[in-house]
Amino acid sequence: MTFWQVYGYIIAEFLFEYFVYAALFLHKLGRRRYFYFRAVPAVVALFALGLPVALFYKAFGATLWGRILVYSILFALFTLLAWICFDESYLTVLFCCSMAYAAQNLAYKIYLIIWTAGEQLRLYDNWGNKFDLYYRLIYYSVFAVCAVVFWFVFIRRITAKLENRKLNYRMLVITVLVLGITVLLCSVEDLYFAELSVWRENRFDEYVYFVLRETGNAFSVVCCIIVLLLASKSIIENALLQELEYLKYTVRQGERQYQMSKDSIELINIKCHDIKYKLDALTAQGGMTPEAVKELRDSIAIYDSKTETGNQLLNILITEKSLYCEQNGINLSCMIDGVKLDFMETGDLYCLFGNLIDNALEAVKEIEEKERRVINLMVKSKDNLLLVQEENYYNGTREFEDGLPLTTKKDKNSHGFGMRSLRMIVKKYGGELAAYVSDDIFHLNIIFSR
Repeated sequence: MTFWQVYGYIIAEFLFEYFVYAALFLHKLGRRRYFYFRAVPAVVALFALGLPVALFYKAFGATLWGRILVYSILFALFTLLAWICFDESYLTVLFCCSMAYAAQNLAYKIYLIIWTAGEQLRLYDNWGNKFDLYYRLIYYSVFAVCAVVFWFVFIRRITAKLENRKLNYRMLVITVLVLGITVLLCSVEDLYFAELSVWRENRFDEYVYFVLRETGNAFSVVCCIIVLLLASKSIIENALLQELEYLKYTVRQGERQYQMSKDSIELINIKCHDIKYKLDALTAQGGMTPEAVKELRDSIAIYDSKTETGNQLLNILITEKSLYCEQNGINLSCMIDGVKLDFMETGDLYCLFGNLIDNALEAVKEIEEKERRVINLMVKSKDNLLLVQEENYYNGTREFEDGLPLTTKKDKNSHGFGMRSLRMIVKKYGGELAAYVSDDIFHLNIIFSR
């Protein structure tokens, strides 16, 4: 092969394929300032640096160490240039580039399985002078199909969680190690099976060579799939652990918030009683008219009101939320048998009902019609079951994922934990949670078996 054939068919073609998969893995990462002013020169530099690499390949590509070194250099160059463009740690970029390499190699090996089988069946013997054209059509068709399939099966799941920016680096090391071994084996296969080929590469007179070649291809496919599955599993588990830590933090915050609310409500009640006594004294001295006294009493009545649920924590929580509802024209209707909830820890109970009511408040405060600014909350027991029901009106539409409504806020990563924390707490006590919408009303039902 001439130098330009080596560059065009091997180096540039590899870089193009790698670029496509890398773009799919990297697109969710944070970008540095002047990203496109960095990216365009980086791409030009990458293909320009491929020229001396092609020269090296032409001189030493027939040796195992030469071939491994060529692809190692291209991988290192690509990773460095990607890091220059993306505002992430080098290890994060290395992880994405490693996954892109695994995906590119997987697509190539799937193509080789198909192509080698066709050579064994002599399907290409009559292509004549159109051989190169048909070869490229098959090659890029397989490449395109693999890119689409990999996106839906692997890449989308991995990149969806990359926004957390925290990776399991032990898994990263294992992944890169397994990937390195796979590349080594692929280089050995490509080099020595090329020597065993007759007429064209991957065409064998001996059937045993065909079986060995396909076995090696299949083994490489399995290795690359394992790498991608490990990466997907690691990213998803890491994201779940981070979410669990956040939810535990939310519960701890609920405990502290309960103590603050308790102190605030008690202080308000004390002050209200003091005001009542002073009003009585002023009335007795004739310092205020009965009408003025009544008006003041009505004004402070809401702050002196108590909600009795049979559970001290819920008394304080409902009283606090009722004050907010009164000030914002929201009707909060509660029928709660709080005694039945004594089995729950303080932080869990506050977090459960606090999030439940806060989510409902977020929905109804966007409604203008006064008659629809209503929240109904009920806790009742029947036989061995304890039922928690919440209903509220809402505007717009509600989308659900995994049985829970998605947050309507724009920042999906910083919001949406409320409903997941509800389900986590319910599961902790062996309960079940179900949510659905009907006739512009959101329904949330929780069942505990006692």
